[in-house]
Amino acid sequence: MKTIKIWTDGGVINNPGEGAIGVVIDFGDRVNHYKAKLKEVTNNEAEYLAVIYALKKLKEIFGKKKLKDYMVILHLDSELVGNQLIGKYKIKEENLQKLFLKFWNLKVDIPNIEVKIIPREENKIADKLVKSLLFKNTLF
Repeated sequence: MKTIKIWTDGGVINNPGEGAIGVVIDFGDRVNHYKAKLKEVTNNEAEYLAVIYALKKLKEIFGKKKLKDYMVILHLDSELVGNQLIGKYKIKEENLQKLFLKFWNLKVDIPNIEVKIIPREENKIADKLVKSLLFKNTLF
């Protein structure tokens, strides 16, 4: 079974506030980087939206039939969102419950998915993509 590795990150300026997401998808033979601006969101919403964006991008590229042949490993540095995705933490906030449902509906077409919570230091590229949108006019 082939493996696709994904790193996601989301961030905001002032929480809640203007946000951005960064996604890195390693297909094995190539690595794609994606980033997008978000309107007013919380940090946790941005983290969820990055995961949702990544899974939608996979479905767009492969289609749901072909995705069944892949192991997808999702890396994120948000302990809260990661543990909610694997069912370890309850989701109390209604806005996050809605985002979890979007994740779950996408996950149905990706039967072989693993969620890994990683240290922030191991998520540098996705983090840099987020910061490149949030802090366009500053050096970081």
